[in-house]
Amino acid sequence: MRPYDPLLIPFSWMFKAATTLRNHLFDIGMKKSTSFEVPLIVIGNLAVGGTGKTPMVEWLISHLINSYSLAMLSRGYKRKTHGFLLADEHSRVDHIGDEPYQVYQKFHPKLKIAVGEERALAIPMILAVYPETEAILLDDAYQHRYVRGDLNILLTTYSTPFFRDHLLPLGRLREGRGGAKRADMVIVTKCPPTMTAIEKQDYRDRIRNYTLIDTPIFFAGVEEETPQALFEKAPNPMKKSNVIVLSGIANNDHLINSVAKEHRVLDSISFPDHYRYRMEDMAGIKEKFKEYSDMDPVIFTTEKDAVKLKQKEFLPYLKEIPIFALPIRMSFNKEDASAILSLVRQSIQRKKLQR
Repeated sequence: MRPYDPLLIPFSWMFKAATTLRNHLFDIGMKKSTSFEVPLIVIGNLAVGGTGKTPMVEWLISHLINSYSLAMLSRGYKRKTHGFLLADEHSRVDHIGDEPYQVYQKFHPKLKIAVGEERALAIPMILAVYPETEAILLDDAYQHRYVRGDLNILLTTYSTPFFRDHLLPLGRLREGRGGAKRADMVIVTKCPPTMTAIEKQDYRDRIRNYTLIDTPIFFAGVEEETPQALFEKAPNPMKKSNVIVLSGIANNDHLINSVAKEHRVLDSISFPDHYRYRMEDMAGIKEKFKEYSDMDPVIFTTEKDAVKLKQKEFLPYLKEIPIFALPIRMSFNKEDASAILSLVRQSIQRKKLQR
């Protein structure tokens, strides 16, 4: 416990009262949830940030995109624009947000991507432009109860599972643990390869204290792919490179530990989650790189940071620095992967039959 935690307990209680009342009003129908004819797949969490929503969204897209006409809707957190926007070739990262832009770069034009704070208004607008849409993935919409999802996928991390967490500001939960009861499946993310069957059963038992008894629970690891150079001149990193880790994510411990398995981590540069890089930050990054110049360092960063660092205005500062994005993907065993996709396809098919 942190020394100041007791001071936060009353505020956590007040937050619990507010979120519990809000959920109760939805449960009894005093606050309305809107349903749509198109199947809605919700991917979210109970905690703030860092559970792997974007890798999960990308995993689903990669396995469904050749079978269905898909769209993805995000609020576009920390973007400079407001209201409803469809991503196109003119979109910039500050127009639609870092994570939607990352997904757009990977899956356009097969995937249609939109951003909008009001999902209940944005969904009909997507369908008006793309009436052929067969399913919409709602990124980070677990608490957005004004729209009723047809399949709610709840993510929680191995290192900080929701059953050991607390409500804001004491912990990182944005609603009580009981919110897990709305989940149609729970996925424990960022699991180490050493996780044992006994440990998995312990997690299942603890999670089922808050979910419905038959809610399926799955476990996901993280697979790292080949580092991708941000700029053409960057040489491929050696197996044991000297690395500076640069990130603007909710928690960079997992990133640093992962890099340290294969490389020597010299230092790290950390910014808040969804950080909007500024020109003065570029000077700081360049200075940090120079600090270790006699050790031939490279910089590793995340994919969502990379899309922001590649903006034209930053090129004069960074083009001579070997910076690499570390693509990651969600990893499941065959049984879990098959079961997850089966549940998603069943949800889509069930909604089609109800039309």
